[in-house]
Amino acid sequence: MALQENLFEMEEEPFISGYVKAVFYQNPSNFYKVLLIQIEETNLSYQEKEIVVTGSFGQIQEDEMYRFFGKVVDHPKYGTQFTAERYHQEKPTSAAGLIAYLSSDKFPGIGEKTAEQIIDTLGEEALDKISENPDVLVQVPKLNQKKRAMIAEVIQQSDGMEKIIIGLNQYGFGSQLAYTIFQTYKEDTLSTIQEDPYRLVEDIEHIGFKKADSIAEELGFSPDAPARLKAALFYALSEISLSQGDTYTTAEPLMKKALQVLESSRPYIIEPDDLANILLQMIEENRLIEDQEKLYMKSLYAAEWGIAGSIKRLQEKQADIHYSQDIPAELDLLENQLGIKYGQTQREAIEKAVCSPLFILTGGPGTGKTTVLNGIVTLYAELNGLSLDVNEYKEEAFPILLAAPTGRAAKKMNEATGLPSSTIHRLLGLNGQEKPEDEIGEKELEGGLLIIDEMSMVDTWLANQLLRAVPGNMQVLMVGDKDQLPSVGPGQVLHDLLASKVIPSIELDEIYRQDDGSSIISLAHDIKNGTLPTDFQQPKRDRSFFNCSAYQIEEVIRQVVEKAKLKGFTAQDIQVLAPMYRGPAGINALNVMLQNIFNPNDTGKRKEVRFNDKVYRIGDKVLQLVNFPEQNVFNGDMGEIVSIQLAKDSSEKVDQLTIRFDTNEVTYKRTDWNKITLAYCCSIHKSQGSEFKMVILPMVRQYHRMLRRDLLYTAITRSSELLILCGEVQAYQESILTSSADRMTSLKERLIGETSVKDKENTDEKKTAEQTSTEMLVIQENSLEETTDFKLTLKKVQQHQIDPMIGMEGITPYQFN
Repeated sequence: MALQENLFEMEEEPFISGYVKAVFYQNPSNFYKVLLIQIEETNLSYQEKEIVVTGSFGQIQEDEMYRFFGKVVDHPKYGTQFTAERYHQEKPTSAAGLIAYLSSDKFPGIGEKTAEQIIDTLGEEALDKISENPDVLVQVPKLNQKKRAMIAEVIQQSDGMEKIIIGLNQYGFGSQLAYTIFQTYKEDTLSTIQEDPYRLVEDIEHIGFKKADSIAEELGFSPDAPARLKAALFYALSEISLSQGDTYTTAEPLMKKALQVLESSRPYIIEPDDLANILLQMIEENRLIEDQEKLYMKSLYAAEWGIAGSIKRLQEKQADIHYSQDIPAELDLLENQLGIKYGQTQREAIEKAVCSPLFILTGGPGTGKTTVLNGIVTLYAELNGLSLDVNEYKEEAFPILLAAPTGRAAKKMNEATGLPSSTIHRLLGLNGQEKPEDEIGEKELEGGLLIIDEMSMVDTWLANQLLRAVPGNMQVLMVGDKDQLPSVGPGQVLHDLLASKVIPSIELDEIYRQDDGSSIISLAHDIKNGTLPTDFQQPKRDRSFFNCSAYQIEEVIRQVVEKAKLKGFTAQDIQVLAPMYRGPAGINALNVMLQNIFNPNDTGKRKEVRFNDKVYRIGDKVLQLVNFPEQNVFNGDMGEIVSIQLAKDSSEKVDQLTIRFDTNEVTYKRTDWNKITLAYCCSIHKSQGSEFKMVILPMVRQYHRMLRRDLLYTAITRSSELLILCGEVQAYQESILTSSADRMTSLKERLIGETSVKDKENTDEKKTAEQTSTEMLVIQENSLEETTDFKLTLKKVQQHQIDPMIGMEGITPYQFN
């Protein structure tokens, strides 16, 4: 029977009071700690002299006494522990104890005589008096201002930190979020939350509206409080941007989304008029931006203008780039030197790239982007008298910078060119945790040429930060495939740059890699052009198709992988890609099956650890989910678990995984395991910037929301040698026929110089921005009110008030065969 069941029944709250003998573990990025406590007092029937206490704690001092309230747990691996829900430092109560406490190392410069004077003057309640009002120390004779301030700060800081952590725990925040909140508001944390809990929605990432609203309800905020409506509008706008990739929206969808957020959180009807008035207030307060009837998050509005401004600055500073050499002749020499014959479009791309302040090179698979990229690098070095030997630049920065959005894409650049490359975040010194509105300083890149690969993956925020750091004398080459998926974050930067035509660009469209008989490349180009080849289902040397339903996908992939494994393919060679996580053909189910093929534990004797719904073993293929720049690991990097250290065998007293990413080994404590996941199967988005020897791609109509041409094209172009397609032909056909809609962005307009409402002078013939906003909202409110009744009737269908197919998006007749 577990220990907690043997404890006697107590009406009072379980507690342990004792001295901290050791801090076994503390996470520097949150408040979580593991402590060894020497027990002095407890109301538990626990007979040992020491116990491990875990929980969220502030500044814990060893050899000092604390009281912890919580519960005993019987951990299957770590044994008996006490999980603390709240705590406080035990302050001495006797005069002797108080004197010893105040004369300890915690109060430098305070000796026993001074401590005695404090107690003689203020009594045995001295600590509480000082905490409530530091000015009482003025009564103590011969105690100068400096020492009074120090004593008050130490006492108040200790009390304040404890109160903040306890308060945040009571609001239901775990260690990581509590730490983030405290880092944002410091000593004002609890007062800020009590005054306006909805600030958490705007200020703290990963805190949604419902969490803030539940706190607000506890604090007595009414359901129609202005702060609540403002938070819902901000949350709705950010959700639209993050889920749909748009950099702006308009009033009607924003209002509908905000009403949905509000009314799903609390059963209270919000009047559209009230919400519209709050929206106008937010525009007036500059908490969101209205421009030509478009509504923006401030950070995205600023980022779009920032990109346009940086491009204009770079073009103006380098209006003309001239070389004394004859560039066509130099290119002829380069062809002879490299033994290459460039095509006409390739030659034109190389020549324009070295002579342009900014240049965009696009092209699909097999069109020679890497060949052209190497030509540009080599010709640029020749024209500028530079060496491409990295060893010659020990005392200065290498003049050509290569970067990409992900670690794997950066590694591909290094392998293709032989030159050093990095992620964009690492190049800029970012840690990936910055808020979009944060200033990243005046960092300026050093060098003459910057090359960014996989530009389609760069979102609006990152593009702005990158271009701001480019000095006026640096040329910029952006490389990408315009037909691939847009960035995960808001915007479609590469698409908009090309559409604006303000930057010279060339698309490589001639396929050069057909001599090896690759049918994968020709298939990719067919899909890009919106067609499915007639031989799609016929087996080829490098691709195959297996017709099966969603419920047969797992078995088909199992058989393919098992046969491939027998032929020598490893987990690193094979990548299964799927558009969705849930369902029988989803990422989660496929990962479990694939793990049991590549890395089984049939005997049950292999060392493994469990985290949430996943099991990790040595040899598992894992995916990094967030940027971890201090360890040189980034979102999308794939690695292999090479070691598992259990808490009972580790001096850290906590489970740890060591993961190898190429030549880089990183150790993850259990609190960091949410940063990784199994990678035998991953999403198509996560595979961008990578290439795999064999790609297995299931496509079924069950994925209907994700059946899009750019997703299918991106998945197919991840394969370098073998492509296994399985699923339903109709799903592939639907993907090809469904081109992704352009995102709602304003970057193109910024680039071509269309004037903002905010930049126009108000005249008699032009409306003011405020008038425009008011009229626009009135129209949208009326529209919203008119469609409040969604009961489907023939009259409403005939009058186009309701779409008769509402709720049937993505459903086709094929599903009912």
